[in-house]
Amino acid sequence: MRVLVVTNHFFPENFRCNDLAFELQKRGHDVTVLTAIPDYPDGHYFKGYGLFKKRIERINGVKVVRAFVIPRGKGGGLRLMLNYASVFISQSIDSIFMALTNQYDVVVVHETSPVTVGIPAVFAKRIKRIPLYFWVLDLWPESLKDAGGVSNKTILNIFSNITKWIYKHSDKILISSKGFRQSICEKGDFKDKIVYFPNWTDSDLMTEKTYTLPAFPEGFRIMFAGNIGEAQDFEHIMKCALLLHEHKDIHFLIVGDGRKRQWVDSFVKENNLTDTVHLVGRHPAYAMPLFFKEADAMLVTLKDSEIFNLTLPAKVQAYMNSGKPIVAMLNGEGQRIIDESGCGIYCPASDSQGLADCILKMKETDSDVLKEMGCRGKDYADKYFNLLKCINHLEEIIKDK
Repeated sequence: MRVLVVTNHFFPENFRCNDLAFELQKRGHDVTVLTAIPDYPDGHYFKGYGLFKKRIERINGVKVVRAFVIPRGKGGGLRLMLNYASVFISQSIDSIFMALTNQYDVVVVHETSPVTVGIPAVFAKRIKRIPLYFWVLDLWPESLKDAGGVSNKTILNIFSNITKWIYKHSDKILISSKGFRQSICEKGDFKDKIVYFPNWTDSDLMTEKTYTLPAFPEGFRIMFAGNIGEAQDFEHIMKCALLLHEHKDIHFLIVGDGRKRQWVDSFVKENNLTDTVHLVGRHPAYAMPLFFKEADAMLVTLKDSEIFNLTLPAKVQAYMNSGKPIVAMLNGEGQRIIDESGCGIYCPASDSQGLADCILKMKETDSDVLKEMGCRGKDYADKYFNLLKCINHLEEIIKDK
């Protein structure tokens, strides 16, 4: 097949669409990716890329066309709006030109925020009269409201209508979380279009590579790896750390960076938590398997909100693949997966005392029982979150259409 993938982020940025495009190309399909000049997460163009640099290139056989984008900078509201608007306009123009001058059989959208990434794909679909597969990783306008803090009803209605229009023109709507089904069906008669298509474990996390780790304290190690942001509810993680501060053998290892990093750092210092809370900074994805091996349990959290209750954080797949037990503070889909797999224990979102109780319970649990939890998680990940099996499923979905 000749496949056009439309996405806002692609290699060297680290997103699942990298695996999707490269694996389809490896299987003999002719893959073209329409994306943007890479700027995530640092907010500036990656080294070697720019307005006149590498706008068209080939990576692992995949043709990559990069639309213009105003870098997001530090992610303030105005700068983020300019970032979203610029890539939407540029990709729309590029998609029309590409559809008029090239042959494609299908178009696949990797929909991270904003949802407008689907509009250029609809243009290509209409011009070429080919099927469109829209892979939903963020619900809109819910993400705009809950994660973005937008409450203006006019703006929310505009994006609700855009989302409905994209769903209407999609031949299949692929959902990364089963919790998304209700929200999508509330927007129209789309039930027969919906197919469960989850994220898979990041390919960088499947093999161990040489990397020098920082020194870790002795004791029971709870590791959080990923974005230190608003959605992850670090206020309640830190309250939990305060509740457990007298347990000097329990250590929180925070691997990553994000907008809340400075706040967490200040909280740790102001509350004298430096002996039990350790921020070790951002490290490359390929090093994470080595970090995970040093943990006794992996921590995943999400705030209590409509959108987050429907979402399965991508880090869950990575944690499960590591073979480590999971302790969680979240609601909805995350709880369902932990229950179904038997890979850990959880408490409700924003429940600091509940999280503290879960950590103490896990610390007191026999090591063989914890190991069995981790094994169940890995078995579940191998069955449902395996890259090759997921791409097999995608090929079946496309061929069936």
